[in-house]
Amino acid sequence: MDNQESYIARTSGLKAKDYIGYAMGDAAGCLVFSLVTNLLQKFYTDVLYLSPLFIMFMFIAARVWDAVNDPIMGRICDTVKPAASGRYRRWFRIIAVPLALSSILMFIKWPCLDGEVNTVGTCIYATVTYLLFGMCYTVLQIPYGSLASVVTTDAGERNRLSVFRSIGATVGSIPVLLIASFAYAKRVDEAGNYVIGENGRIITDMQAAPVLTGVIIMSVCSMIMLFLTYRLNKERVVAKPAPREKGAAMKAVKRLVSNRAFMAVSLAAMLLLAGQMFTQSFYLYLFNDYFNANWMNMASQACTYAPMLVLMFLMPKMARKIGKKEVCAVGTLLASLSNLVLFFLRGQDPSSLIYLFLIVCAVSGFGLTTLVMQLWAMIADAIDDIEVRTGSRDDGTAYSFFNFFRKLGQVIAAICVNGALLGMNYKYEKGAVQTLENLKVMYDMATIIPAVLFGLISLILFFLFPLSRKKVEELQVRKEEVLRESYENHTIEIG
Repeated sequence: MDNQESYIARTSGLKAKDYIGYAMGDAAGCLVFSLVTNLLQKFYTDVLYLSPLFIMFMFIAARVWDAVNDPIMGRICDTVKPAASGRYRRWFRIIAVPLALSSILMFIKWPCLDGEVNTVGTCIYATVTYLLFGMCYTVLQIPYGSLASVVTTDAGERNRLSVFRSIGATVGSIPVLLIASFAYAKRVDEAGNYVIGENGRIITDMQAAPVLTGVIIMSVCSMIMLFLTYRLNKERVVAKPAPREKGAAMKAVKRLVSNRAFMAVSLAAMLLLAGQMFTQSFYLYLFNDYFNANWMNMASQACTYAPMLVLMFLMPKMARKIGKKEVCAVGTLLASLSNLVLFFLRGQDPSSLIYLFLIVCAVSGFGLTTLVMQLWAMIADAIDDIEVRTGSRDDGTAYSFFNFFRKLGQVIAAICVNGALLGMNYKYEKGAVQTLENLKVMYDMATIIPAVLFGLISLILFFLFPLSRKKVEELQVRKEEVLRESYENHTIEIG
């Protein structure tokens, strides 16, 4: 190795193809994951007629299983001998078809399954298919989360990878909005007349057939994109398998838990996903039942993601000059305050509030996008910090642990969504009509819960996450020394 050229320089130098290929991986994952975050909750209550209480417990039980499932996948990634294609890439090709099939199965309404007629059978089917999807998604997400660490070792390129990952996630999340906005039909009674709710507007119901059609298209696209992700990415760093010594996994977990940066960014990621999933799921109820404007699903997401078109050019420079921690802490505070503003707008006529609601959503989205675009660079920094401090690096275990925190975020979202539905006495039975009092409580829950979640993230970043801009710069220097030593000791290679 040329002493005049740093190890980091030898394992960097990404081109446009690398960034696009990396972004495509999260686009593929989000094509199917967005089905869960946006559609599945309402599909369960309004199409399968499942109780919010059952859904909440099912989601919690699934996360308990993840406590076993995720670490197993993480250790497999760390200990299995790398293939010719690398340690992580191969999993994209392995899981592409099973992930697509499991996504479709969740949204099939079989003639014999109806929550009112065959409650037990419907509950069992929903549980099995949801667990199957979760396991397949884990097989994708843990290797993909670990991929950035072997694609490049340069901090600046990892920042750009994080931005491109966010762009990929946005691209993958957009198609579901078409289903969420247009998979509805106006309710009619036996005489063929439209059914009017207590708010004086025509009631609309989610339809199973257009939902399933959209799910099939998105799942097939996800499968194709995963095959492309496999071809377009390259693992430049090849680490030897972690030793399979007794207690190695527990030692790796202890290193993660004792690292302040890792735990802080994991907690932030947990609350971020909780807030995102809550709004995406609960807004379907809010826009359909409170505003009676399903087109708002697409409009609100456009307001949420539009800031990315601006920030994708600014964030790398802002992260470098101001710091990832500093920018994201302020951004999440802005998101929290925006939702508080929406809460205090309660009581206004829904028809006159629609456009103001969307404008404030855009402000919230601008703030939240800062963390969305830098989260994966921040977790990479935290893993680097562990390696510099301890001399050990277990990316698969780290990302499985990190992924488990994100799964806990799903639990929080499930509790918040279904708790809010139970608290407002949401009527999910076939032909049900919501009362005006129910709708008022629905609006309150839709605004105050995100305000609290995003506010907590800001506090964590301000006071718990230690990697400020200056400390990240110092970390980069120390990381070069560790990587050079590892290369000279033959524990890592250049792929």
